[in-house]
Amino acid sequence: MADDLNWLLRRLVEAVPNTRSALLLSVDGIPKYWYGLDNDGADRLAALASSMRSLASQVGTTFSSGGAEGVRQVIIELNEVILFVTAAGAGSVLAVLAAPDVDAGILSYEMQRLCTQVPAVLVTPARHRVGSAPSNGSR
Repeated sequence: MADDLNWLLRRLVEAVPNTRSALLLSVDGIPKYWYGLDNDGADRLAALASSMRSLASQVGTTFSSGGAEGVRQVIIELNEVILFVTAAGAGSVLAVLAAPDVDAGILSYEMQRLCTQVPAVLVTPARHRVGSAPSNGSR
């Protein structure tokens, strides 16, 4: 199923007119799967989308009773591009770049639909901190 994720991202981009690219990344900014980007573009977008999600979580924690869990979607609208960032499962984020004339409602719907179609595959396991590896019983 994981090999199908690039295909699912391509389908999302092709299904919504004026959508340019899609990227699935871990919450800590590591690109996992993408369509419509080269490797450098995927790395840059992953770092930016991760930062946006983190900032939105901090706003939620500070100003919302729902806290960080209340973050559903972050949108940045520029003259030539719109960036949509949404939670895609535990530990994963979906970022999509589109032209300004994209139908934002349809794109948001399709993004949510993708995230609900394959939730188990979208989960990124938490990493262990250095020094917190399970003990094997030896000293």
